[in-house]
Amino acid sequence: MPSSTARAKGAVPQTAPPETPGTRFGDGASAAVAAPPKLRRRTGLIALGIALVCLGGAGAAFLATSVGDTSPVLTLRQDVARGEVIEASDLTVARINGDPALRTVAESEQDSIVGQRAAVDLSAGSILTPQSTTTELSPAAGQSLVGVTLTPAQLPSHALTAGDQVRIVATPREQDDPPGIAPPIYQAIVVETHALPDTGQVVVDVTVPAATAGQLAAQVATGRIALVLDSEER
Repeated sequence: MPSSTARAKGAVPQTAPPETPGTRFGDGASAAVAAPPKLRRRTGLIALGIALVCLGGAGAAFLATSVGDTSPVLTLRQDVARGEVIEASDLTVARINGDPALRTVAESEQDSIVGQRAAVDLSAGSILTPQSTTTELSPAAGQSLVGVTLTPAQLPSHALTAGDQVRIVATPREQDDPPGIAPPIYQAIVVETHALPDTGQVVVDVTVPAATAGQLAAQVATGRIALVLDSEER
């Protein structure tokens, strides 16, 4: 007698459905692979990056233009006192933007500057100007340098500059009458001026003929003087 588990005659055997790749699980089975997420373009960041690149290029162009507009000029490496001979070691070069109002000495003129004398006291770091140096010794032969201390009431309000031709006039005492004869007058040329902030006075260095320097110094000591600025036209 056939077993109950036997297949009935003529029965169609059942077959397993075909396996779909990626659908099996267990040992050796492969998991389903998810589709990669769709990337989103961040247009705002892209635009910002482009703007930064443009700004960087514009800044580089501006810097290149600024550097191109500068000129090499002579400046002082160290202090040089008035009258001292300027040596090559006293000078250095700086690049500055061109300014028509600022008179400078170009680097190419260094050879002609070396050997000249400082016309005024030159401080380290200052820019050299054509008026900073001179080929003449001050005071010149036969001349003397005298410092004249004056109050604002004893000199013109007009600023004095080197080279101005002035007269230093002896004045009477404060309570005296004006002199009946012409007072002593000393012709002089201004070298430079110094303000004295503590007293409000001004020291004017002038050159005068050596023969009259002693008389002028004695008159200055009394304080009874006045300075007159003359016209440069003769």
